[in-house]
Amino acid sequence: MLKEIKHIQSTADLLYSEREVEAALDKMAKQIIGLLADRNPLLLCVMNGGIVVAGNLITRLTIPLTLEAINASRYQNQTSGGSIEWLLKPGTPLKDRTVLIIDDILDEGITLAAIYDYCLAQGASSVYSAVLVDKILDHDKPITADFIGLVVENRYVFGYGMDYKGYLRNASGIYACKDYDGDIFL
Repeated sequence: MLKEIKHIQSTADLLYSEREVEAALDKMAKQIIGLLADRNPLLLCVMNGGIVVAGNLITRLTIPLTLEAINASRYQNQTSGGSIEWLLKPGTPLKDRTVLIIDDILDEGITLAAIYDYCLAQGASSVYSAVLVDKILDHDKPITADFIGLVVENRYVFGYGMDYKGYLRNASGIYACKDYDGDIFL
């Protein structure tokens, strides 16, 4: 597996540098503060990819907030999604709270839409979402993020929380796999 990971890492295209990602996080933080400053938000970090984004974002937010985690995954360290598996639900009650869901990427939107619906079903008064990356697809998604840092074309990306088979979340930029089509390298 490590040989495959090293190959992916060494051949990937850099889409956004660390500096560009950090600037996008700064912009997102300002937008979030502007909208949620007086709402006592509960930030809901989507594990595992959202941990990097949330960790980098919350230090920029100068407003009172609380932090929780949720883990609903379609990928389970694979390169294509399946059915949603609920691994962790928040311990903090969502009733009458303003919730901000933080995730790494808005890809197909199925997981984010399910988490959004879950928050509303738990009685959240309002639900917003923030994603570091929004992937451009040739079809509509079931949800649109309220705060978006960067946009990428429809390629398999990793870094800043996004992974390749569970690896490379810690890459300090956003990269796209080269010559990759689904689960097959061309």
